[in-house]
Amino acid sequence: MAQIKIYRKLVGHFGKQHWWPAETKFEVIVGALLTQQSTWRNVEKAINNLKKESLLTPKAISGASLPQLERCVRPTGFYRQKARRLRKFAGYLQNKYHGKLEPLFSRPLDEVRNELLSLDGVGPETADSILLYAGEKLIFPIDAYTRRVYERLGYAKGDYAELQEFFHSNLPAKFEVYKEMHALIVELAKNYCKTKPLCEKCPLRNQCSHLRSIRI
Repeated sequence: MAQIKIYRKLVGHFGKQHWWPAETKFEVIVGALLTQQSTWRNVEKAINNLKKESLLTPKAISGASLPQLERCVRPTGFYRQKARRLRKFAGYLQNKYHGKLEPLFSRPLDEVRNELLSLDGVGPETADSILLYAGEKLIFPIDAYTRRVYERLGYAKGDYAELQEFFHSNLPAKFEVYKEMHALIVELAKNYCKTKPLCEKCPLRNQCSHLRSIRI
């Protein structure tokens, strides 16, 4: 089944997701750093805590104390590590780019991605989420939800780069399609393609290799 057909079926079922919810691009980055090993509900709590203390700019976070940041991000788990990484990231932006994101994102995709990957706590998924949703770069993030769904569908296996290339090769190269497809896959995984899947109710049940295998 062509990926654009899967995209349209998911949009028809869930509607447009308009993801990533944030007031600023820097807030997207903060969310991407905090969502590691956490739920979005808890990330929202942490971001609200940061907003209440006026800590949602690179300058404010880089100048905050670690105990203050730890209190704010505690709902996301691993709060000491995340507070430290968040302050280091904000400090990097403040020192190198005077807290401005435009000079970072105005450079070629590969350059920006390599720079992000060099920073503490930024792996491929986090870097690509930042690039797509904050930097508006045409790159598809691969998270655990995406891997689970597509392995069960039987479309793609392999490492991060191979699965990412599968999406790059099979989706229209459009920024909004990438954003929506990624968000829709997450929604599918959270509601149907769970660890213990609800296959019979899934909107992609007729295309699912996993469902066919357990029916045999």
